[in-house]
Amino acid sequence: MSKPTVLLACDFSDRFKQLLTDRYKVLGPMPRSAPDALPVGASAALALVTKGGLQTDRALIEALPELGLVSYFGTGFEGIDLQAASEHGLTVTHSPGANASSVADFAMGLVLASTRQILAADRFVREGRWTGNSLVSMAAVPGLTGARLGIYGFGAVGRKLASRAAAFEMKIAYHSRTPKSDTACSYKASVRELAEWADILIVAVRADPSNYHIVDRSLLAALGLNGHVVNVARGSLIDADALAEALEQGMIAGAALDVFENEPTVPDRLLNAPNLILSPHIAFASTGARNAQEDMVLANLEAFFDNRAVPNPIDPF
Repeated sequence: MSKPTVLLACDFSDRFKQLLTDRYKVLGPMPRSAPDALPVGASAALALVTKGGLQTDRALIEALPELGLVSYFGTGFEGIDLQAASEHGLTVTHSPGANASSVADFAMGLVLASTRQILAADRFVREGRWTGNSLVSMAAVPGLTGARLGIYGFGAVGRKLASRAAAFEMKIAYHSRTPKSDTACSYKASVRELAEWADILIVAVRADPSNYHIVDRSLLAALGLNGHVVNVARGSLIDADALAEALEQGMIAGAALDVFENEPTVPDRLLNAPNLILSPHIAFASTGARNAQEDMVLANLEAFFDNRAVPNPIDPF
């Protein structure tokens, strides 16, 4: 009996590709998620494995006539045309929560790096500027104890951020679509209200058309001169030009980005912006979190091909 065909929209770890190859005929990875980039034999693909930031639009769906499943590595699924998927009877799955601890850990690392100027301190030493007999070699900055952390998005990542921030003795508030009854953290009725309150704003919300570029010039101004913004969600949530301008003009104190709107391309203006820390979308990428997400994708594929209910369908769909 021949193996069912699975198409990879992007590259994945060697571990994951080997596990897939053991069970399926694997095509890809595609150089880009578009109909003109489909490999030979893709018309037979029954499942597409992809990630949230890649486009799975109507044209791609219709170029895959046998497609029955789109399985997302990670929580996000903003790249798919849900209407087209529904019309073609596709099952769509994701892997929620598996990377939440990893992302929360990394986000707190970015908070520390930005607020305590860790990268700047490293450069300070390497460039030979640590001289003299002063008690403080670099200017003192506010610490995290007592600082106000605003969490935009209070899902699995947001909740883990709150628990980690509590250990730093921070004040914590959040904004999400609805207030949560099972947390002592303060709820703010809007993102703007959260930014006005916060010293540090962490973006950890799922991206969709309603929050495109929601972190704009106005919101950054509300965050204020001493504010920091950290994004571990999706690049589309932040207006990159507005952020670069805010940093260039000193409208905010600093920022850290793990995600970008058109990955892996990073605008030159961001590359040259002061007080900005950049990382290549690796908040999720601890070994344990990556393996757990891969295993969830495998479980969704296995259930689909066994004609069982998939464990992680996108809801609502």
